[in-house]
Amino acid sequence: MRIVLGITGSIAAYKACTLIRLFIKAGHEVQTVITPAGREFITPVTLSTLTQKPVITEFFSSRDGTWHSHVDLGLWADAMVIAPATASTIAKMATGVADNMLLTTYLSMKAPVYVAPAMDLDMYAHAATQRNLERLRADGVTVIEPASGFLASGLEGKGRMEEPEKIFKVVTEGAAHHIIFKGEADALKGRRILITAGPTHERIDPVRFIGNHSSGKMGFALAAACARRGAEVTLISGPVALPTPQGVQRTDVTTAQEMYEATTVAFPSHDAAILCAAVADYTVAEATEEKLKRTADGLILTLVPTLDIAAALGQMKTPAQRLVGFALETDEGTESAKAKLRKKNLDFIVLNTLLDKGAGFGTDTNKVTLIGPNGTRALPLKSKHDVAEDIIHELCACFD
Repeated sequence: MRIVLGITGSIAAYKACTLIRLFIKAGHEVQTVITPAGREFITPVTLSTLTQKPVITEFFSSRDGTWHSHVDLGLWADAMVIAPATASTIAKMATGVADNMLLTTYLSMKAPVYVAPAMDLDMYAHAATQRNLERLRADGVTVIEPASGFLASGLEGKGRMEEPEKIFKVVTEGAAHHIIFKGEADALKGRRILITAGPTHERIDPVRFIGNHSSGKMGFALAAACARRGAEVTLISGPVALPTPQGVQRTDVTTAQEMYEATTVAFPSHDAAILCAAVADYTVAEATEEKLKRTADGLILTLVPTLDIAAALGQMKTPAQRLVGFALETDEGTESAKAKLRKKNLDFIVLNTLLDKGAGFGTDTNKVTLIGPNGTRALPLKSKHDVAEDIIHELCACFD
């Protein structure tokens, strides 16, 4: 495996030497890219001795003025690891700032990217840092959570870069999975993919609604995975607090009716749709214009069915289009998912169940079963970004 190792200006930069040794010992090839601030903490001579490669720092070589191509590095690598990653570098990655060689390499990278934050514990806990990390996750970056310590307040927190052995394990196990699909870098180029994500909120009165616990993370991971394969992605999202993945066109909706209208209008101009949103099955028959007052008599709401988006798209679907559904069950659910597959004219369906720990709403992981006309494939518990890779790999096969 070919690894680009990015090093930034942190006291933890010395740990990069151990990480390089682990990669080299396991037979991997390592190319280091270091920021100007990183050179204050570790010398390029040390790094080049370990990797047997010149260290890339600037856009042009100081020796002969030759240009270092960040594009070529993005194509060469099987994985990019930024360890340590300072708060400054993380912020620049999240906002697309490209003012050094490491950042331009990141923006050109075609392979999976891993970030190991390293900073003061209070800096890591700051809302700005957490927002930047969430944006990186939305763009498909794997954040290797830092080790625990104690905040200035005395409470336990995180900030210290994870140990090289743990980073090595996460990268080698995760990147091996992505390498399988590396040939799909442009598999969806020229395709238009429609994805729904998040919950819907069904209005009761001006301040209350009926909703569910969907965070939108799975749908946003799917959108990022399609964009990485060159697709033109339309993401129709319910109310969630997630940043839009890079290269994705997003439309926000609130209710099941709004999602139905947006999706049915968009679908004819797309090659495929992935219906990941947790759309309400029922809505309130008559929402009030005034806030309902609390009474001692209780409250009875009349609910009516919402329009079925999957069924509508299944009827609209042409032979050239592909349609993927989701089924969330509180029991084993396989037979129910198979029935939905047939009834709604889906190409395959993704089943997950709340019986599985770490799957379902609000988590960063998921455990799914892919069910199609030709069989069933159960996948182990993985990050939602890795699950998205499996699902989009399956979608790519549907176009073959």
